[in-house]
Amino acid sequence: MIYCLATVLYPERGIFRSLSSLYDLIPSKKKKIVPLGYWNTARIIVKRNMIQHWLNGYKVVEYDRDNNSFASLVAKSKYKNLENFGKSEKGHILLQNEGSPISFRNLKIRSI
Repeated sequence: MIYCLATVLYPERGIFRSLSSLYDLIPSKKKKIVPLGYWNTARIIVKRNMIQHWLNGYKVVEYDRDNNSFASLVAKSKYKNLENFGKSEKGHILLQNEGSPISFRNLKIRSI
């Protein structure tokens, strides 16, 4: 579970770069964001090829990284030239933001 301090949202960056989205590929569904200055709770669950993004107890993104629709999204994106983008079973965790202040706490990575 990841705790992320609520910060200002930037609508000009678009829904594909909004909180809990799969960056530049899949926008998150309607989400319940806590007020500025409080902590959001995020969870990413990976079961084989199925990925879920959760925010404050609500599932906001779900996709199968092994199906044609995911491959099509990647093929039309800035990631199209990255071989096997999103297919690796092991790798690194990337925490990102786009220049606004951000804080994280209680990061836990578990194999189940």
